[in-house]
Amino acid sequence: MEFFLGWLSGIIIQIIDSTGYAGIFVLMALESANIPVPSEIIMPFSGYLVFQGKFNLLWVALWGAFGNLAGSVISYYLGFFGGRVFLEKYGKFLFITKHDLDLADKWFQKYGTITIFASRVLPVVRTFISFPAGIARMNIWKFSVYTFGGSFIWSYFLAYVGVITGENWTILEGYFRKFDWAIVLLGILFIIWWIGRHLSKVKS
Repeated sequence: MEFFLGWLSGIIIQIIDSTGYAGIFVLMALESANIPVPSEIIMPFSGYLVFQGKFNLLWVALWGAFGNLAGSVISYYLGFFGGRVFLEKYGKFLFITKHDLDLADKWFQKYGTITIFASRVLPVVRTFISFPAGIARMNIWKFSVYTFGGSFIWSYFLAYVGVITGENWTILEGYFRKFDWAIVLLGILFIIWWIGRHLSKVKS
């Protein structure tokens, strides 16, 4: 795992070094399109380049946020057009019922804006939240506005931390990795609870 992260970090750094702001946009778009490219490397390194005088902090945050928005919209429409049909047809094999989809619809209608906004500052969750928002057919304009707002805050924060840590920006990765694993563990526990909940219903 450490080898893979080191290899990935090297690629991210090389892309940003070679392509500048466009590299930030593309990498952050990939992160939000269900591809786990860590923004915890992309943005602090970009902040380090701000520290060196090669980038502007505001532009770094804006390119990062627009990249997140682009990738999120792609993921949203994958859920909207493909994910919804798939779950309505095969969801029972994943312990997802029509009732569960209806509950998700109601949740995103009522709490979608705060859910999307808050998820943009949560590692791991931010990468995949757009897909279920699309499945629930959340209003695309609200989705886009709150995605951009939350993503800008996250991008600016990570880049700023890269600025103030300077050449030591890589020390952040270890802290963020621990938080990532905590989120993954919670996700696994939720899946176990979800399967157990549905199996208990079947037995009863």
